[in-house]
Amino acid sequence: MKYRKLGNSGLEVSSLGLGCMGLSFGYGPATAHKDALHLLRKAVDLGVTFFDTAEAYGPFDNEELLGEALEPVRDQVVIATKFGFAGGDSKAGLDSSPKRIREVAEAALKRLRTDRIDLFYQHRVDPKVPMEDVAGAVKELIWEGKVKHFGLSEAGVTSIRKAHAEQPVAALQSEYSLWWREPETEIIPTLEELGIGFVPFSPLGKGFLTGAINKDTQFESSDFRNIVPRFSAAAREANQAMVELLSNIAQEKAASPAQIALAWLLAQKPWIVPIPGTTKIHRLEENLAAADITLSAAELSEIEEAASKIVIEGARYPEHLQKRVGN
Repeated sequence: MKYRKLGNSGLEVSSLGLGCMGLSFGYGPATAHKDALHLLRKAVDLGVTFFDTAEAYGPFDNEELLGEALEPVRDQVVIATKFGFAGGDSKAGLDSSPKRIREVAEAALKRLRTDRIDLFYQHRVDPKVPMEDVAGAVKELIWEGKVKHFGLSEAGVTSIRKAHAEQPVAALQSEYSLWWREPETEIIPTLEELGIGFVPFSPLGKGFLTGAINKDTQFESSDFRNIVPRFSAAAREANQAMVELLSNIAQEKAASPAQIALAWLLAQKPWIVPIPGTTKIHRLEENLAAADITLSAAELSEIEEAASKIVIEGARYPEHLQKRVGN
């Protein structure tokens, strides 16, 4: 496994992390406990040192799972978790009050079976709480040694700058992939200017870029992709052009479409660390092998030229969730 540093923070992690949400939340029924533990420990064996969770994933179940799985190797790994929702429930509204931030930190430390949170993200910007107050609350936790680094998720440029001025931001976590490239306009240049690392979630387009999903795919009733416009049957059919592009490149490289999608992300900046999630060991192994794939300048240009001609159909969030991002 190769390693990368998240911006100027000095925080070094495996060049591919593991997004753990799907083990407990969001993509249908939770993975069986023993299988989830096995996958997390297999990830450690394969060299992953960066694990992403949140109190809202469950709520709470995902943090407890990681605490159990990673306790024996705690000093070998970096654990990121998040605050920002009332009562830890993503459906209950936002709450990044300083009091709530401290409550989340104290509870997460217990669930994660640790004495520090390596990277503590604000899950979504809370318009009711000044960013200076949010960053100040995390700064206090850093002074106390309970948190090591401060992060933001899905924040806009203004919020990033305000937060960074109060307490240096180590990383921004937002969606970024070949089928969601909005961060390239303002976010990535701002992160580069400020020396902040970028942690793309859904780097495989919530599974779409693997090629395993088509217009006929039926998602389990509790799978949140059922409400995502980009995953309507019509949009999935239209968006197959991006999968075909990845498949063509993959054939030339003796790789999979997922591996090319991840290798493309890794080639964008040396301080980008994608966190693909999976519930399957063979997908974990496949994803991690992407770190060993190098795309030449010619191949990157080929992808860029072909991708520029593809119009992606469908919004990435339903309207009520879209209101929470980019603030």
